[in-house]
Amino acid sequence: MLPRVRKCSFCGSEIPVGSGLMYVKRDGTILWFCSRKCRVSMLEFHRDPRKFKWTEYHGKGEKGS
Repeated sequence: MLPRVRKCSFCGSEIPVGSGLMYVKRDGTILWFCSRKCRVSMLEFHRDPRKFKWTEYHGKGEKGS
């Protein structure tokens, strides 16, 4: 079975096999993070990835675009 390439839950970048961090929330949701920067931004600071230009989700889901 081939290893699966994962995407970061915050920035959307691909996580190389053998790296990254899997975070499991209490409700069973699994979040994958490529770096500490992404993990802290989402879990501690509750930031919206659509507002940061360095994420792949920048500008997605906004009204009028």
